[in-house]
Amino acid sequence: MASTKIDLSAALWRKSSYSNGTGGECLEVADGVTGLIPVRDSKVPDGPVLLLPASAWSAFTAGLR
Repeated sequence: MASTKIDLSAALWRKSSYSNGTGGECLEVADGVTGLIPVRDSKVPDGPVLLLPASAWSAFTAGLR
């Protein structure tokens, strides 16, 4: 059986431009995973990562505008 684990060790994470340096509640996202958007809590960079379908991320960000 093929592995379904996604290697994010080289992922380039980015925070929202609305993020501040005071430790607020921030998400980070990474690019470069085809069809998926990895999302994590910026305060726990070694913690769990959510893998969202790109279509769900697009709908989420459209709803924020």
